[in-house]
This record gives sequence, C-alpha cells and structure tokens, in this order.
Amino acid sequence: MAAGIETIKATVFDFLERNAAQIALLSDNIFYFGELGMQEYESAALMSGLLEDGGFTVERGISGFETGFVATAGSGGPVIALHCEYDANPNNSQCSGVLDQEAIVAGAPGHCEGHNVNAAVMVAAALAVRRAMADEGVPGTLKVFGAPAEEIAMSRPYYVRDGYFDDVDIAFHDHIWGEFSTEYGLIQIACVSAEFTFHGETAHAGLTPWRGRDALDGVVLMDMGMAQYREHMEPMMRAHRVITHGGDQPNVIPERASVWWYFRDPQAAGARRLFEQAKKIAEGAALMTNTTYEVNVKSAVWPVRGNRTVAEVIQGNIERIGMPGWTADEQAFARALQEKAEVGVEGLRTDVTPLTGPSKTMAASNDCGDVSWKVPMGRLWFPANVANINFHHWTGGAALTSGVAHKGALAGAKALAGSVLDFLASPALVAEAKSTFTEEIGDTVYESLLPADQRPDQEINRAAMETYRERMRAHYLDKRPEFI
Repeated sequence: MAAGIETIKATVFDFLERNAAQIALLSDNIFYFGELGMQEYESAALMSGLLEDGGFTVERGISGFETGFVATAGSGGPVIALHCEYDANPNNSQCSGVLDQEAIVAGAPGHCEGHNVNAAVMVAAALAVRRAMADEGVPGTLKVFGAPAEEIAMSRPYYVRDGYFDDVDIAFHDHIWGEFSTEYGLIQIACVSAEFTFHGETAHAGLTPWRGRDALDGVVLMDMGMAQYREHMEPMMRAHRVITHGGDQPNVIPERASVWWYFRDPQAAGARRLFEQAKKIAEGAALMTNTTYEVNVKSAVWPVRGNRTVAEVIQGNIERIGMPGWTADEQAFARALQEKAEVGVEGLRTDVTPLTGPSKTMAASNDCGDVSWKVPMGRLWFPANVANINFHHWTGGAALTSGVAHKGALAGAKALAGSVLDFLASPALVAEAKSTFTEEIGDTVYESLLPADQRPDQEINRAAMETYRERMRAHYLDKRPEFI
C-alpha cells in the first residue's frame, strides 16, 4: 500500500463526505421505486450500474434471480464480500417527513423499514473502498452482492448453495436501525418458507356438493392441525401463514387452494423438524378431505450468527466515527413520531451502543444466515431510522428520506468502509477471524436447507408490481446519483 491504513481511511471518509448528497440521492431513488422482492428491477439496475461505473465488473442474474447481481473489483486475497437487500413491503407506501399515515400511492408497496438505505450504504462503501484499492494499492478482492427479496427470505441461501461465497474470506451485512451497533453470537433464527397446495375437484356447491373434493378444506384442516401442534412446539419455534389461493367464488368448490407457511427455530435442524411435522399434518388434512397436496420450498435459511472478531473490528470503526449530530428539529420529529407509534419516547439516540457480549437472539429471520455459517460475518447496524419504531408499519417509513436517514447513511458507509479496509490491510486479522469462526461453530457442518434442484420463483410479486408500478413511476425522482 502507498500509505498507512489510517491515512487511507481518512481519504475514504473524505470521499464519502464529498459524496454525502449522492448517497442520500441513491437512497431516496430506491425509496420511491418501492419495489417488492423479486421485482426490484429499477433498484438493481441503479445499484449495479453505479458499481460498474465505479470500476467493478458486474455479473447480473446470478442463481436465477433476475434482480440479483455480484460486482467484483481487485484481485487476489483476501476476498471481502458485502451483501444487503433493497426490497420493499406490500401495502406499505408512506410519505416520508410527515407525522400521519399518508400513502404515496394508495395500496401500493413501499419502504417502511429502510432497505433503500441499506443499499445506499453498501454501494457507497464499496465505491469508496474500490477507489482506495485503485489509488492506494490496497490489496485483495472486493465482492458486492445485491440480494433480492429479503422480506421473503429468498436469495442468499441460493447464492451460498451455488458457490458464490466459496472463495470469500470475510463477509459484511449492513442494516438500518435506530442505533449504531454491532453484535456477535446467534442473532436471528432459522426459517423454512414453503407453500402447500391442495388439489381436489370442483362441483356446484349448492346443487351437488357431494361430487366435489374441497381443496380449501385441506388448507383449513392443515391450519387447525398446526394450531393444535403449537402446544408441543419449543419456546422459540414459530409457525405463521397466509392463504395465497382459496378458490374463485363461493358456489364453486375449490379444486385448488394454497397456503404459504414460515417455520422458524433458533437452529436449522429445528426449523427442518418443524417443517417435517407440518408435512405430516398436511398429509392428514389431505386424507380427511380426499384431496392431494404438494409442497414447494420457496426458500430455507440458517440462523444468523455474528463473528466476534468481525464485530470487534466493526465496533472500533463505529466508535471512531460516532453518532451523527442531530438537529433540534430532527429530535422533535423523532419524539413526535414515537408518540404517534405509542412506543418509548426518547428521541434520536446520541451515543453509540457498546459491544457488551453475545447478542440476545431475536425471533425474526434474515436470509443472510447461510452466509454467516459459511464464512466469518459481521453485521453493521447504522442509525438511519427513529429508535423504537416498528418496521413494516407506516411509522417505519416516515423518516426514510429525511436528514435522519441521510446522516445515518453517511455514518454507516464510513463504518462499513473502514471495517472492510481493516481486513484488506491485515492478513493477521483475517486469520484471527477465521480462527474464532472455527471455534464458534464447533462441530456444526453447514448444509443447505434448500432442495438441491430448487430454483427461485421469479413470478413472486410480479402481478402486484404490475398493478402499481406505473402509478408509482409518477413519483420517481428525476435525478440519479453521480459519485465523484
């Protein structure tokens, strides 16, 4: 390297500060795209295009995901991977900067968690590190993975199964939060996502119902069986569902009905065990209704774990950067929003969160889990939303194009870029992370929960986006970011 790591970090931070408006613009563009998982065409094109313009070689459509990509820069070791998501949620359209529920487009999808900011932080950090690799001779390879459809836990298990992380040494995931923090240990739980489709036979429901075999009855009885089984589920197990097809009209007995389930447990084996029990219950429901059933595993993810060494490196960068400076107006907005949401009213946090020990496991899942059992991985939580606010609710979107999101994104991009540089510059640190990773996973052998021949369903959410995209397009920003 042409300079010491601290000098290079200062140069990288200068790049990010110089491009703070571009980071904000990237985040805001993706916010207004508001694309559901598997349909993030505008978001993926913007992100991958910026990386390509910044010197990365981009492979699009990886593992069968039309809106997935991997961008690569540099050569040799170590190989560092960044990965994050950029999908929105159904019926979560929300204007930013207002203190009432107000849709941009009524009924449309939207960002009410902050995956738009996740994307901006990852791309900005990658561009900054790439510039340092080129200008300062920083060694190694940087890979940037665009991961579609995190909200339905889709893409990264496919990436890992298909070998995209086989040569990776260290991985980083970034995610929006109301605090500036990281953690290690078991962070989130495993999940199997599967759709059960029952098949029967139509008949006139009024005249000759005895001639029909009601597929919806199969769905209902499976639901009842799962409800009864909850008594025997372990404390952290979760099972929840939506009926995706229940028939067409009441006077025609449904010949097809489908229900989409999530099965969760802190361990991959536990999620698999719960899924196997659900298949037995579905078989019983089919026997009772004289129907048949089939199962389509949409995705299956391991629990998310954080590596202690990577967490310590991230924490060091968090503490160096510190929390953004919030204005009085930003604090007032945050308190008013917390009051609206009926959560703890504390305003925006002003201190970074210390790294105190292994994380308390949350009962949510994230499809980055498979990555975290393949290589040492750390997650950066960056402070770009209001503390205590619930995601997937209109209040989760109220600050996402505000100064809160923009300042938090800049801080997050600095911490992520600084952490990547620490590993690129130190083979010893990479070796330490691999050593602690080996200790942490013990005798656990990673094996994908996905069926070997399973391919992603690119049609998920297509109809919904086709319904709303043109109306949403009227609200797209007319300016795209240009990093300098």
